[in-house]
Amino acid sequence: MTIGTTKSEEQVDPPERRPAWDRMESQRRWYGGKSAFNKRWYMSLKVVQLISAALVPIMASVHAAVWVTGGLGAIVVVVEGIQQLGQFAPNWINYRSTSEALGSEKALYLANAGPYADVQEPARLLAERVEGLLSKEHTTWTSGRQQVIKAEQEQRPGQAGQREEQ
Repeated sequence: MTIGTTKSEEQVDPPERRPAWDRMESQRRWYGGKSAFNKRWYMSLKVVQLISAALVPIMASVHAAVWVTGGLGAIVVVVEGIQQLGQFAPNWINYRSTSEALGSEKALYLANAGPYADVQEPARLLAERVEGLLSKEHTTWTSGRQQVIKAEQEQRPGQAGQREEQ
């Protein structure tokens, strides 16, 4: 292919050179879908949390039953706990970022541009760059999970010490 020409998506590479392309596409779709899933959960939980929190002072001002006001407060706490456990906001952002980065690689590859210009084996470079992006995201995900676990243990100081003694 000459410089300045583009590849159609149907003619990306011969079948024996497609694994990098197929992996990129499947991962781009997966991260895009998971990003949308996490965004929906985050937004839904925050709406419930905001409405519940806003109703607490209203219920208190109209002298609603104590269980109503207390129940709304409990909903706020439980919804925040679910958000923290699920990490919906960070996952939404990280997954969207990874999906967009994979989409950018796709565009550069198809246009034979950026790092793919003048490369003898563009499919090999695509594989290396896609795996680099995925590795970075996996590291970010693992780090985020470890931070959640550490924060949970710090909130329960007695239990953390008991585990170490056992």
